[in-house]
Amino acid sequence: MKIIILGAGQVGATLAENLASEANDITIVDTNAERLRELQDRVDIRSITGRASFPNVLKQAGADDADMLVAVTNSDEENMIACQVAYTLFRTPTKIARIRQNAYLSHPELFQNDVIPVDVIISPERIVTNYIQRLIEHPGALQVVDFADGALQLVAVKAYYGGPLVGQELRYIREHMPSVDTRVAAIFRRGTPILPEGTTVIEADDEVFFIAARKHIRDVMSEMRRLDENYKRIIIAGGGNIGERLASNIETHYNVKLIEKNIERCHQLSQRLDKTLVFNGHASDKDLLLHENIEETDIFCSLTNDDEANIMSAMLAKRMGARKVMALINNPAYVDLVQGGEIDIAISPQTATIGSLLTHVRRGDVVNVHSLRRGAAEAIEAIAHGDEKSSKVVGKKIAEVPLPEGTSIGAIVRSGEVIIAHDHIVIESDDHVIMFLVDKRRIKEVERLFQVGLTFF
Repeated sequence: MKIIILGAGQVGATLAENLASEANDITIVDTNAERLRELQDRVDIRSITGRASFPNVLKQAGADDADMLVAVTNSDEENMIACQVAYTLFRTPTKIARIRQNAYLSHPELFQNDVIPVDVIISPERIVTNYIQRLIEHPGALQVVDFADGALQLVAVKAYYGGPLVGQELRYIREHMPSVDTRVAAIFRRGTPILPEGTTVIEADDEVFFIAARKHIRDVMSEMRRLDENYKRIIIAGGGNIGERLASNIETHYNVKLIEKNIERCHQLSQRLDKTLVFNGHASDKDLLLHENIEETDIFCSLTNDDEANIMSAMLAKRMGARKVMALINNPAYVDLVQGGEIDIAISPQTATIGSLLTHVRRGDVVNVHSLRRGAAEAIEAIAHGDEKSSKVVGKKIAEVPLPEGTSIGAIVRSGEVIIAHDHIVIESDDHVIMFLVDKRRIKEVERLFQVGLTFF
């Protein structure tokens, strides 16, 4: 595909790296020439220095024959105008825009071809908030992603000494949980992926990705590790868009406190939030944390826009007795450094957001893409179309599907019913097929599997 990316910030740069590695024709536009040079040193892409919404800049970037425009600059307004210019002057088929402000997001009627022609809206704050909320709802999970409108979930957990399945072969899962159907999609052992078989033995400290119906997730987690008790007391550090949205989403179910250093912002938050207690201060203030009973806090979420402040306050909270701590970290280099030490979960906004963008870039009828393990692996939900003549998957048993190496089918959702993948199950047209890839270089082969042959038409 020929794709123009507007904005070479964290999201734009991460997207360019992901897409360029899959043999797409990528051009990236930004006003910062130095940032573009750094990116070009790492990735095989074209770059244009200029304002993303200017017609001459878009023309220079190749908007005349681009398949897609992805506007992810830091300005909502510039992203929207760029989409308008691309539609009016160049008739660009697909236009994706990052919109952050709720003032725009609360009016979806704005984003139509006869008003502001944006085909897909990406809201990183909304995506990251939902991501954190799922982690809070599943104590002990490292990552939780939804498929088929939440009917099915893929969960990553760290296997602990003492878990019933640790030290046992995977085929014994059925004996342990006769009433629950689940499948282990992949295991990462010391950072190396293992595609599981019945004889694979789970070891302590393995990162285990399993797939199951939403209602069975806690049962399966209890097999890998001692189940964490549900969280009750939560402290959020940072009252920006993500902090406010998270507090608003969870305050009816949890005891929530929010710490914000800007006094004016504190007044706004206290008026907009119903049950959350808002405090003015710094999240790394020991006295404030002690006063608010940090040692009784179930989870401390550090969500300011400063990576270093998030890391330091999360580490301090952990040392002072918080049961679990999460930190929002924009710099990818920091994420692997800190996760699993004193910080239980490092949240990368780019990793969470990139899946939403990739969903619209994948060929075949792909409805969901989730980037896993900071982009090392990917989970995909694709819809099977056609018949036995026109499709490479319809009418075949799962064992007969010619999957690329490093790819496994975890489950199928058929008319709302979750069917965990077993070799004898036959794929039907309109099935939602959930796959796990540990080698992203094979993505093109997976896409081709779900493209319908000409006989279907």
